[in-house]
Amino acid sequence: MYAQVIDDASGRTLCSAGTTEKAVADAVSGKSKCDAATIIGREIAERAKSSGVSEVVFDRGGFRYHGRVKALAEAAREGGLVF
Repeated sequence: MYAQVIDDASGRTLCSAGTTEKAVADAVSGKSKCDAATIIGREIAERAKSSGVSEVVFDRGGFRYHGRVKALAEAAREGGLVF
């Protein structure tokens, strides 16, 4: 699972987080998929805030809003991102 914050005007990725990153892989090791999505949501919120982004549009890419997608979104909101 991964998440990105992209500036649509310039087409530039401002920050990203994913379960395959070395910094995050240790934290998600042995966790369920929903727990891993929660960790990614918290991490993307932290990285977005450090990049100066506090408001985002959540694009779930056609996936239904439940399970892992919902866990990621709720964790990002708890981390301070406004959707």
